[in-house]
Amino acid sequence: MKQKIPKPKLFACSQSVELATEIAAAYGCKLGKSKKNVFSDGEFQVSFEESIRGRRIFIIGSTFPNSDNLMEMLLMIDAAKRASARHITAVIPYFGWARQDRKDKPRVPIAAKLVAKLLESAGATRIITMDLHADQIQGFFEKPVDHLFASTIFLPAIKALNLDNITVASPDMGGSKRAYAYSKFLKSEVVICYKERKKANVISHMELIGNVEGRNVILVDDMIDTAGTLTKAADLMMEKGAKSVRAICTHPVLSGQAYERIQNSKLEELIITNTIPLKKQIDKIKVVSCAPLFADIMHKVQNNNSISGQFLM
Repeated sequence: MKQKIPKPKLFACSQSVELATEIAAAYGCKLGKSKKNVFSDGEFQVSFEESIRGRRIFIIGSTFPNSDNLMEMLLMIDAAKRASARHITAVIPYFGWARQDRKDKPRVPIAAKLVAKLLESAGATRIITMDLHADQIQGFFEKPVDHLFASTIFLPAIKALNLDNITVASPDMGGSKRAYAYSKFLKSEVVICYKERKKANVISHMELIGNVEGRNVILVDDMIDTAGTLTKAADLMMEKGAKSVRAICTHPVLSGQAYERIQNSKLEELIITNTIPLKKQIDKIKVVSCAPLFADIMHKVQNNNSISGQFLM
């Protein structure tokens, strides 16, 4: 006799309640009840307000800075382990500290590896995330990692624009693989920006490799932080004769003067997902939800079905 799989429960970390609510609605259930108590010194405690014994639970929360967001995820996982959850899946739409995936100079940490080990030590039995800054971060885990691609969301959005003469562009050399993947699907040309930095988040020089004259350019990137690189690239391409420049970025970190730079740039539109909540709305930013994608993958994980059919590229 086939044993019935108990229904999973979905819970949200406080920084991702809005996205988690969307995911739960797309999944076809309500968010589970949990609570976060904050002490006067800033320390906090999380708790599940319903039984999770013997269940698979999905804990949904992006771990963008500050570090409280990562700490809350770790405490939720630990609480679930101690409450006898059967499986604990950490759903991390934006995996923070992913830019520190290697030693790029002496005496620095590999923070992405450390975060992976912390999640495993806390008790996570599976990770679901999207558009890691570096694919090799999957290898930092000894547990299964379902690495989703926002191309599943973005490619239909690009096609809906009905643009001709599309050229896909990468704002830096590191994103060239991503740009070529998009171009293969869209059957378009590719251009690459070469940049030199004075220091983190400060660009000293940028050159364009390829021709954009008369083209509708789509810049693709996994994340947008200060928007310095992206807006400089857009302005450079318009100077080189591009017909229009749009950008798609999975994770809207958008720190510092990012919003002002985007608004004042020659970018026609910035299309992002809701892995990180926006601090404010501006005309040039369009949000497409990643909730249906995560809900579908979570269904497949719960029912032990293949997820490979979800990947467009």
